[in-house]
Amino acid sequence: MDTNHPQVLLFQYIKTSLPGHVSLVDQVADLLNISNDSAYRRIRGEKEISLSELKMLSDHFKISLDQVLQLKNELVVFRAPEINSERVSLADYLRGMLEYMKYFNTFEKKRMLYFCKDITFFHFYLYPEIASFKTFFWSKTIKDLPEYKGKLYSLEEYPHTDCFELGQQIIREYNKIPSLELWNAESINSTLSQIKYYKEGGYFKNPDDLDIILDSFQLCLDHIELEVEKGIKFMPGDSEIVYRAPLQFYINEVIIGSNNILVELDDEKLSFVTYNVLSYLITKDPRFNEKSFGNFFTLVSRSSQISATGEKERNRFFNTMREKVAALKN
Repeated sequence: MDTNHPQVLLFQYIKTSLPGHVSLVDQVADLLNISNDSAYRRIRGEKEISLSELKMLSDHFKISLDQVLQLKNELVVFRAPEINSERVSLADYLRGMLEYMKYFNTFEKKRMLYFCKDITFFHFYLYPEIASFKTFFWSKTIKDLPEYKGKLYSLEEYPHTDCFELGQQIIREYNKIPSLELWNAESINSTLSQIKYYKEGGYFKNPDDLDIILDSFQLCLDHIELEVEKGIKFMPGDSEIVYRAPLQFYINEVIIGSNNILVELDDEKLSFVTYNVLSYLITKDPRFNEKSFGNFFTLVSRSSQISATGEKERNRFFNTMREKVAALKN
């Protein structure tokens, strides 16, 4: 078997995208409606695949020949999950993210690197009140969903319990994944600006909701600080016996960040690049990932770790955030 044959490389690439417990042979045989023996011969390069089979494989496993053949040009192939949809609800968006989190957890070795321009989006679903506000804001002001046109925010009218439950499921999956997060003192400014914009623009139907939202946001920050102090992930109210994956938390006082997520899954690397605030592009391109991961760790080397250590820096960082929330509240 020629391991450099394009067809062999194709199937090697497909294999890296499958969870460890999934059989490549079974997947190919079922997809192409052929026997396992025929699938083996295609995987080993002994029988050439047809153009129609190549298309079926590419469509099903969401790959491109540029990726497989590692063509040395300046093109990088990305997946854009929402690109063919005119508008995607927040619930559907969260379902898509939940599926990715579950997929990450099918791998034995995994790690998430999060470059936080803003607070990690799923942390807003730690508590229902801030989750309700952020869901409304994203739906109305960012996604411009028609059902929110002309509507004012009300915690009573828009509890968004379905999104809150999905968000809670995402956090539980995220809590199983060891992660390294890189934050900045500006990481909460975006949310505070959104709340301030709604306050000054008269978008709160009930003015009392403002204090409730800010108190809920503060609870999120308090919980994140507790996780950082312990260096481990868990849900609010959890006892130590159900604590989950380790958390490394760094602060960088110079670089603001980009809300990109990098993921290591066994020997595979993925980059999630955000655009249009919530949308994201995904690539397995080894050249792109090499640069992205290299840049991330360069910034980490110029940052301060405050998880499970650095108490003085940690207190200063989170106290600054508390002061910003209190200033808006007052």
